[in-house]
Amino acid sequence: MSTAIAQPARRRVPRIAGKAVARARLTVVPRRRTQTARVPFVTLVTLVLVGGVVGLLLFNTSMQQASFAAASLQEQARTLTAREQTLRMELDDLRNPQRVAEAAQQMGMVPALNPAFLQLADGKIVGVPTAAKPLHGVRIEARPPRKPAVLDPAPFVVEEVADTSAGRRGTDGTGRHDGRDRSRDRARR
Repeated sequence: MSTAIAQPARRRVPRIAGKAVARARLTVVPRRRTQTARVPFVTLVTLVLVGGVVGLLLFNTSMQQASFAAASLQEQARTLTAREQTLRMELDDLRNPQRVAEAAQQMGMVPALNPAFLQLADGKIVGVPTAAKPLHGVRIEARPPRKPAVLDPAPFVVEEVADTSAGRRGTDGTGRHDGRDRSRDRARR
């Protein structure tokens, strides 16, 4: 039995082997030299480089514009801060009680001497009201402080003694001085 099964397999093997050998036979193929096109690669590299340079230039330009805008805004903030301080100082000057009192006095307002108060619960008047009169003796501005005696000494006065010797006023007798020293003229006499 074993021979009967082996017979068909033997017949099949050479046929399959023959087809495999025919497929597996190597043949010499002529060598082809194919050059890859360099133009597309060079173009791609050039476009990438140009795009990178242009991108960097645009980025640098936008950063410079942002820097100028920031500097401009900082200058504007400094100007507005200075203006705010000026306005605050003007407002403080306008709110100064001394200035308010001077303005009130210029408008003819006078301080009340004896005010009276009205109690709202029962309508009773507390105090004796008197009419306000313009008083010229009311001082709004404070007197300047007195200086200590060390800083405010009495004036030292020097009196000139009149020369009665010759009656001459100048060296040439005309009353004009010729620029020479009088002590030398006196020594010559």
